[in-house]
This record gives sequence, C-alpha cells and structure tokens, in this order.
Amino acid sequence: MSQTATPAAAPPPPATAPAPAAPAQAGAAQPAPSYVDTPALLNRWQLIGMSVAIVFGIVSALLQFVGWQADGRAADDTEQLVRVQEIQSSLLRADALATNAFLVAGLEDPAQRAEYDDAIDVVLRDIANAAEAQPADRKALAALNEQVDTYATYIAQARANNRQGFPVGAGYQTTASDQLRNEAIPILDALVEANTDRADGAMNGQHPIWLLLLGILVLVGLWWLNRELARTFRRRFNKGLVVAAAIVAAVTLVTVAGAWIRDSSNDSLRDGEFQDAVSSAVARTAANDAKANESLRLIKRGSGADNEKKWGEKAAVVEKNVPAADLGDWKTYAERHQQIVDLDDSNRWSDAVDIATTGDAETGATAPFDRFDASLADAITTTSDAAIDDLRSGRVIALILSALTLLLGVGAALAVTRGIGERRREFS
Repeated sequence: MSQTATPAAAPPPPATAPAPAAPAQAGAAQPAPSYVDTPALLNRWQLIGMSVAIVFGIVSALLQFVGWQADGRAADDTEQLVRVQEIQSSLLRADALATNAFLVAGLEDPAQRAEYDDAIDVVLRDIANAAEAQPADRKALAALNEQVDTYATYIAQARANNRQGFPVGAGYQTTASDQLRNEAIPILDALVEANTDRADGAMNGQHPIWLLLLGILVLVGLWWLNRELARTFRRRFNKGLVVAAAIVAAVTLVTVAGAWIRDSSNDSLRDGEFQDAVSSAVARTAANDAKANESLRLIKRGSGADNEKKWGEKAAVVEKNVPAADLGDWKTYAERHQQIVDLDDSNRWSDAVDIATTGDAETGATAPFDRFDASLADAITTTSDAAIDDLRSGRVIALILSALTLLLGVGAALAVTRGIGERRREFS
C-alpha cells in the first residue's frame, strides 16, 4: 500500500531590505543651533527693572504730593467758606440791627448804631480778604460789594428820615431789606455752595487705593524679573531684586497707611468740625434773618404777615442746625417773639416794640437773641479753627515722605542694577 507524501510547508518570503535613505538635496535649509545673547538679555532686564523702580518712586511721590496739595486746598477752601458765611451772617446781623433800631423813633441807640457800623465794616473787610484769597470768587464778590454799598445807602436814607419822623423812612428801610435778600443774599448763597463743594472735594484728595495698586503692580514686575533670572542662572533669588522688592513693599505699606489715616481723618472731619462750623453758620444766618423779619413786621404796622411767615421758616432752619441742648437762649427769644406777635395782633404795637427793642425785662441783661448770636459766633470760630488746624497738621511730614519715596525709588533701581550686575560678572 503506497503512502501519500505530505507536502512540505512553503518557506517564508525573504525579508525586504530597508530602502536606502535618499541623499540630501543640495541647498536644503538646515536647523540653526540654539543661541541666546545673554549680555543683551541682562541689559534688557536691567533696563526693565530700573525703569519699574524709578517709575514707582516718581508716581508714588507724585500721588503723595497731590494728597499734600489737596489738604492744603481743603484748609484754604474751608477758610474761604468761613469768610463767605461770616459775610452772610454779618450782613443779616447788620440788617437785624438796622431794622430793630428803626423801631425807636428819633435818635437810635449809639451802641446799636456802632454795632451796625462794625457789622458793615466786617462785611466789607471780609469781601476784600475773600477776593484776595480766592480768584475764582472775585467777580461774584465785586457784584456783592456793589449790592452792599446800595444797601448801606438805603439804610442811611431810612435813618435820616426816621430821625425827622418822616414816614418815607419806613419805605427806605423795607426797600433796603428787600434789596439785600433779593440781590445780595443769592450771590452769597452761590458762593457758599461753591466753596463748600471745593472744600469737600479737596478733602477727597488722598489716594490710598492707587498707592496700593501701584505697589502691587511693581512687586509683580520684580517677581517676574527674578523668575526670568532664576531660569537662566539657576539661582532662586537675586539679592538685588530682593532688596528692591523690600524697598517697594516697605514704601507701599507706609504710604498706604499714611494716606488711609489721612483720608479717614478727613472723612471724620467732614462729618465733625467742618459740618459743625457750616451748621452753626447756617443757623446764625437764619437767626439774624428771623430777627430782621420780626422788626420788619412791626415796621409795616399790621401788614407784615409775610414777614411772620419768613420768621417761622428761618426759625425752623435754626432748630434744625443747632443741638437741642444749645437752644436755651433761642427758645427764650422765641417766647418773647410770640409775645410780640400777640401784642401786635391785639393792636398793642407800642408794647410789642418795647419787647423787641429791650433786653431781658426782668434782669436787664443782654437780650436772649444777642446771647444766642454770640454763642453761635463763638461756636463757628472754635469749630472752623479746629477743622483748619486738622487739615494743616502733618503736612510737613507728608511732604518729607513724598521726597523720601522718590529717593527710595532711585535706591530700588540701584539695587536692581547691582543684582543683575552680579549675574553679568558670573557670565563673563
């Protein structure tokens, strides 16, 4: 029996030899070797670091100088505001004295006449001083000076006719008071508003947030520069940059703290002494306006209902701006005023005039209104002086710190130069 032969497995195909690499073509671009111009890079980093440090010193010093100037302007504007409010109060005080003196037929009280003259002198002197202190107010103050001259002329005519018993004197007196309120007082109201806005705006002249942001930005820049140096030279910290960063951080901390303290102080001042001075001046102006309207009511003999309405409006202003504890003399005066109203309404005009033109009927002391006016004048002086002194305090230190900041910025720049100089010597 024949056996069938098993066919042998086919041998695997021969491995294919790798194709030979194609020869490089002539003129093909070859990759350039990596090369860094380290000296030029160090020069660039040094320029960046020095610029950052110097700009920090200049801008930080400038922000502090602006704050220093702002506090000075706030003090000057507060002084100007006090002058303008003094003009307003003195002018209405003069009108209150003139209208009250007019109620006494014939020769007026010499002391009251002298007080009126003093009040007008204060007004004219303060107008001149205010025009010298604030050029922006000069045009308005010149117009006010003309109105004061016109008012004084009407008052002189009213006096002359009153001494002779001529009824036309009452016409001159009411014309003077009307001219004062319609022409002069609006000018003063505008000046008070303008100077209040200037003083309030100047008190916002500190910039602690900007100082803080500037310091943070510069520290970030120095950190980036240190990181680049560390990558190139395998050194974690550069001593020069560390010193520069320490200078920047210290200056930022001190200046931000100083500006924040000054800003907080100005905020407290705005709500404290400054506001007290403004409120006292507003109350004194309103009080004298009320007193003048009381006299005008009597001068008009039964036709002064409008003046009584104005008295009530001004009385409300006084009570709004003076603490209740300090209203004692005002309340006494208000009670006397009510007696005057009742007597006038009862056709007892002469008795009403007697109360309006005399002091304390029981003790013979100064009239309660005069005591109240004097207390407000003292309060204005005390609080305004405190506000101005506070704004001017520490300004020399602030100016020195501003100059020192500029020098420290230069010092930080020199530290950067020295730190990068060490790396330059290592490389060479």
